[in-house]
Amino acid sequence: MLATPTVVRAELVQPNFTQGSMNSTTTTTQDITEEITTTTYGAALNKWSGDNITHTSATSGGIVDSDSIFNMTTAGSDFSLEVVTRAASQVIELTEIDRTIETESTTVSLSVFSQ
Repeated sequence: MLATPTVVRAELVQPNFTQGSMNSTTTTTQDITEEITTTTYGAALNKWSGDNITHTSATSGGIVDSDSIFNMTTAGSDFSLEVVTRAASQVIELTEIDRTIETESTTVSLSVFSQ
């Protein structure tokens, strides 16, 4: 069986309009979720404060040495004593922030065309 070639021709097409327009609206939404954690570590800390109190240490090693002695300055009088000790690298502050940012934008465009 032999195939016969077919001739294909294109015709010129003229549009049937003279002018027109097109509206387009595009809406985009975006959700961003953030989790931020900040950790603050402290240095070693050994301090004391007080009223009517004196501190002595034979080795001058500070308040954490075994020979550290706190004495009332005036016996029988009111006194206060606060001792703070903290090892190095302890967490002294932890901040956690969880937030979601939602945005929406809309673009409206108009195209006008003519021939």
